[in-house]
Amino acid sequence: MSTDQTENFETSIDIPDKVTVTLKKNMLAVSGPLGKTFKNFRKIPVSLEVKDNNISIKTSGNRKKEYAILNTAKSLIRNLCEGVIDGYTIKMKVVYAHFPITVKTKDTEVIIENFQGERAARKAKIHGQTKVVVKGDDIILTGPVLSEVSQSAAEIEQKSKIKNKDHRVFLDGIYIYSKSKGIEK
Repeated sequence: MSTDQTENFETSIDIPDKVTVTLKKNMLAVSGPLGKTFKNFRKIPVSLEVKDNNISIKTSGNRKKEYAILNTAKSLIRNLCEGVIDGYTIKMKVVYAHFPITVKTKDTEVIIENFQGERAARKAKIHGQTKVVVKGDDIILTGPVLSEVSQSAAEIEQKSKIKNKDHRVFLDGIYIYSKSKGIEK
């Protein structure tokens, strides 16, 4: 980046064939074969414009920070477009040594029972359009929005964290072991 650069940063993203994108004020709506998702760009300082099969993104400044924000917005839009076509899958493994952990889903929550022999169940929220399937010791999270699937997995992992004990010895918990693009059944 040179110091005499005066033009603003600008980039464009091609919209895939199966995807339709609409922009109203700062709300970007992306719909495809797997459903419809929304992203609000009100707090991200970029200006968006949808024309034909292109989304153009412009920043207001010409510094390194604006360039980073431009690329962040670009990757957010790309992930939304890829998500409504393919989707995302995260696999988690239930690990326990003595007390068998039971995992169930109810409405928009994942219920973790008998964690370290606790009587009260721990509850983790399922975000957005994420679908959670429990198969034995595996938990499979799928959905069209990467941030929602990742946030749901992170919350499950955090709710099964051991406190006030040596985490090198007490390895019980629910851990992510696979992330992939595409919805797995």
